[in-house]
Amino acid sequence: MPLFAGLSNEQFESVLVGEEVWLEPGGYLVREGDTPPGFFVQLEGKTEWTRRAGTQEVHTLTLGPEEVYYGHEPLLADRLLPVSGRALTGVRLYKLEPDAFWRMLSVCPSILRSLVSTLADRFQNLGEVSQEHAKLVSLGTMAAGLAHELNNPAAAARRAVDVLRDSFEESQSLGFRLQEGGSISSECLAKIGREVRERATTAPALDTLAQSDREDEISLWLEEHGFEDAWEMAPALAAAGVGVTWLDSLVERAPAGTLGDLLPWVVATLTTRDLLDQVEGSTGRISKLVEAVKEYSYMDQTPLQEIDVHEGLESTLTMLGHKLKDGVEVTREYDPNLPRIDAYGSELNQVWTNVIDNAIDAVSEAGNGRVWLRTTCERDRVLVEIIDDGPGIPPEVQPRIFEPFFTTKGVGGGMGLGLDVSRRIVVSHHHGDIRVSSKPGDTRFQIRLPVGATTKENPV
Repeated sequence: MPLFAGLSNEQFESVLVGEEVWLEPGGYLVREGDTPPGFFVQLEGKTEWTRRAGTQEVHTLTLGPEEVYYGHEPLLADRLLPVSGRALTGVRLYKLEPDAFWRMLSVCPSILRSLVSTLADRFQNLGEVSQEHAKLVSLGTMAAGLAHELNNPAAAARRAVDVLRDSFEESQSLGFRLQEGGSISSECLAKIGREVRERATTAPALDTLAQSDREDEISLWLEEHGFEDAWEMAPALAAAGVGVTWLDSLVERAPAGTLGDLLPWVVATLTTRDLLDQVEGSTGRISKLVEAVKEYSYMDQTPLQEIDVHEGLESTLTMLGHKLKDGVEVTREYDPNLPRIDAYGSELNQVWTNVIDNAIDAVSEAGNGRVWLRTTCERDRVLVEIIDDGPGIPPEVQPRIFEPFFTTKGVGGGMGLGLDVSRRIVVSHHHGDIRVSSKPGDTRFQIRLPVGATTKENPV
């Protein structure tokens, strides 16, 4: 085998201390997240190597049937296994325990050189595959959250339109009936309609108890005047600021025999107006979400441009809105004089997404918590701080937090690439700086970005 070619007899003795291993098809050789069990030389068969991403197994590469070797990557890098390996066919292996592997390298420098060379290639390949899948997973998660956010106002608008049709038809029918035979003039009807609309527009909002009291008063009045469906009519009249005094004045002004149709017409008019407000609010929410997507992705705009950091942070919060409803409070402390900066807007939004999403996850573990977004200007740079009051990052972990494939989450909980990508976007693409400090109750990421134009290097 090329790896062992040219070894002296003494050097070859250091290799011949292993054992032969056989795997049946489907059997696992190693599993992601485990301590590396040793160094393997694959003599026969094919193996598949995968990595967990959420609930999915992501294919990274297939090895064999030519002679290959693996297991040295996590041993040399002093990491837990970043992938799982299983047999696609019957596999024959030669295994060296970790201690024997290190003795072999000390005696055989040629093997060490070969393994270091493959180490860089393997991690680069794993990084490229994992990074692309991480982007797809992130996009899928965000799309699912956005679909949920869009579904709520869309469903509300659809329900309102269904009821609006009946309410409008009832209002039209009652209006025609009131004007038939000249029992009430169109001018009088229009005047009453204006009064009701003005009250609905200017009526102060009441607390729940006061609203309930007003509804009870109106219900009693309606029952005394012969309305059997008083409990259905009272809420709309109370919400519009209509009280018993106005109802008494309406009795005095209404032509004899018209009150039975006039009040239901008033209620139908108010209901129609309320439903139109609901449709307007729902469609406005949908438009806001669509605008946030456009701002988040910087659609129809050149990559390098003058951007507003606050707009990027806000569009990111909108995109993550589905994660902010379970006891997570966001506090904004924005510098109103923060200058616009020349940057790659869509890439910076990846940074805000990665860091804010981590902060939300940290405080969500406790069931509730707070995330702070702070901005300020430091001479020719802007500073963005993203802070959470979660449990914090252990001191021994903090120096490795920006390493690729390093994650504090369980297997499948994260690919360990979000902060690595964020670091490269901030440092390599924008010539900025990103750092973290953490203690229980106070974890803060500080991102500093130059105000002036930057030159992009080493694309993500």
